[in-house]
Amino acid sequence: MPQDKYAILVIDDEEPIRRLLQRELSEGNREVFTAESAQQAMQLINERHFSVIVMDLRLPDVQGLELLVKLKESLSNTEVIMITGHGDVDTAVEAMKFGAYDFIRKPFNLERLDLLVAKAHQRVVLERENAILRQQAGAKNDVSFIGNSKMINEIMFLVNKVAPASIPVLITGESGVGKDVVARLIHMRSNCCGKPIIIKNCASLQKELARSELFGHVKGAFTGADDTREGLLAFADESTLFLDEIGELPMEVQASLLRALETQTYRRVGDKEERKVNIRFLFATNRHLAEEVEKGRFNEAFYHRINAFHIKVPRLAERKEDLPLLVDYFLSILNTDGMEYRLIDSAMACVLRYNWPGNVRELRNVLERAMILAENGIITERCLPRELVEQSENGDDVFTLETVEKQHILKMLDVFEGNRQKTAETLGISRKTLYRKLLNYAAG
Repeated sequence: MPQDKYAILVIDDEEPIRRLLQRELSEGNREVFTAESAQQAMQLINERHFSVIVMDLRLPDVQGLELLVKLKESLSNTEVIMITGHGDVDTAVEAMKFGAYDFIRKPFNLERLDLLVAKAHQRVVLERENAILRQQAGAKNDVSFIGNSKMINEIMFLVNKVAPASIPVLITGESGVGKDVVARLIHMRSNCCGKPIIIKNCASLQKELARSELFGHVKGAFTGADDTREGLLAFADESTLFLDEIGELPMEVQASLLRALETQTYRRVGDKEERKVNIRFLFATNRHLAEEVEKGRFNEAFYHRINAFHIKVPRLAERKEDLPLLVDYFLSILNTDGMEYRLIDSAMACVLRYNWPGNVRELRNVLERAMILAENGIITERCLPRELVEQSENGDDVFTLETVEKQHILKMLDVFEGNRQKTAETLGISRKTLYRKLLNYAAG
């Protein structure tokens, strides 16, 4: 599906530069406007929204970073890329301190600027989506699985197919990969999305009270049952019950839950009457349940029932091309101080080379720590855990930014069966840029 058009504003007092950038950047889903001064730029900004602004540091009617500061104070959902023929490192750091997305010197590389514009727009889109999600926090809050790899696209295909059905779903994968996100996505796309999803981690269930917590109990059913209480099945009626770490559920409770799955009926502990429910069941585990069945630690009939539809969530190490998007996502949602955070290239290279044994959860924790240690929003290797940097330096599996970009582009080309226009639109780059990169790969 073609992406919506977005507007770019180029501010430069040199007419040849304005003409060059308008010609080079006006491709695909972009519309480029130009201004020769700050005053003319502000007139255009008052008339429409610009996703990305590319501006010269030196303009005839403003001093230094004055216009940048004014833009960041007055605009939301806009990224600013600075260009200058007179910049130095101090000016670059100062520009990013005041909110610039990036900084590029004249004479600049057009391909690099083209990629910067595409990435800046992707950040704007991501921040806009996050703002909408925060506004919708509550029972109807939407969720998204961040990534554009082939594996994630396959998961989203399965989610969209199975969500409207009533069949149980088993979600598997290592700890921290986002199995709960997949469960929430299924619920939000199901017929019972209007009600809250009921979530329980089976590892937190006390063995003696697991049956009572799931099914409820009547007064006097056992020692300590001083009153009648409803269980999770009652709360999940006409909605979704998501049981995480189902491999931890006691064997003696699995048979009772199997019956509830098959008949949509259950009895509270100590009760003689059956109760009817309508529940969508979702399960997740990081265990190999087939092996648990063979070893007699998991009910075989229950396993086959909950495994009616299986979604496996990959390790983060298997989809490293999604790391840049995940980094931008977490830096956005974890930002509580209004500062713009970004990783320098060498720090991002460490992130790309690391194996992430703790998966997406570990990535979030690392970035949360890095934001605390960052100076003026700039995250360097010093902000990352020592073991992450050391593994990245000593590891045999080296992933440079260029390597990951190449792998991602070639995978997207495969996804769209060689259609370069659709590939370029999905990647957020121009078709010309895609052709240049493919030529470079062929030459390499």
